Order: sequence, then C-alpha cells, then structure tokens
Amino acid sequence: MRKKILVVDDESSIRDALSKVLLAEDYEVIAAENGQGAIESLTSDKIDLLLLDLGLPVKDGWDTMIWLAQVNPHLPVIIITGRSNQKELAEKMGADAIVEKPLNVPFLLQTISELIREPLECRVQRGRRAGTGFRQMPRDQGLFLKLLRERQPTSFIFSGSKNH
Repeated sequence: MRKKILVVDDESSIRDALSKVLLAEDYEVIAAENGQGAIESLTSDKIDLLLLDLGLPVKDGWDTMIWLAQVNPHLPVIIITGRSNQKELAEKMGADAIVEKPLNVPFLLQTISELIREPLECRVQRGRRAGTGFRQMPRDQGLFLKLLRERQPTSFIFSGSKNH
C-alpha cells in the first residue's frame, strides 16, 4: 500500500514540484496551502508523513504543530522552510527533521523514507530522548536546481525567495 504524504506550503509551485517528485517515488500526495487546510486533511485522511512549511496564511506552521502535538504526536513531520535558525524550535515542537529551502531533494527523499519505515515504538522512544535522531539539512541551492532540471527539465524551479 502506498504511503500518503501531506505537503503543506503556501507557494503552489513548491506544492506542485514536491508532489511531482513524491509521485515519481511512488508516494500518494495530498496538498494544502495553509495550516487550516493541513488540519482538515489530517482529520479526514490517514496521513503517513507531513511536510510542513512554517510561514503559512490562516494558521502558520507552528500553530499547526501545536495542534498536531495534541492529536497525533507520533506522526513524522519534516519542516521545510526558508527561515534560518529554526532547528532548536522545530525539535522542541516535535518535528523529526528540518530542511531549508532551496531543498536538498536526495536528503529529503532519504529522510522521508527513513521516517516512514521507522516503527512506532522507535518514534516513541526517540521522542522521550529529546535531541536524538533529529535530522537537519541546510540549503543546497546548486544541487537542488540540478536535480530539479534532471527530473523536470523545463516545468518548474523553486526560487526560495520567500521566507517560509
């Protein structure tokens, strides 16, 4: 059965590009443009992993994380953001990883795969030992753009110009 990933970002180009990359990796993808849409999807669908931007309209990424901690604290979460210096807060809020935009696609796909395969018991144990197993990947614009061109030569490029 295909694993379902919720992609939450207010930039349609990022949602679309991530959806194409994830579909090519045989994941099922649901997309939302804000935190409220994410909460609605998390309430109505069985989601296996959440990719969450921080700077969202309606309900931002941190508010969405607060809600998620109350209803599904063991759902794997990867923060995708253009903001720097967010690791400590992301870790405290219960995220499993943070990947800065422009995204490093191989690292993102590897992290998704590892988190989706991780047994719930391991996630619970890791959650009790704060600071263990958290993954972080700072920006890697050159590699990201090269990989995007290889996957989708003319359709899209993430600018990374907005702070998310």
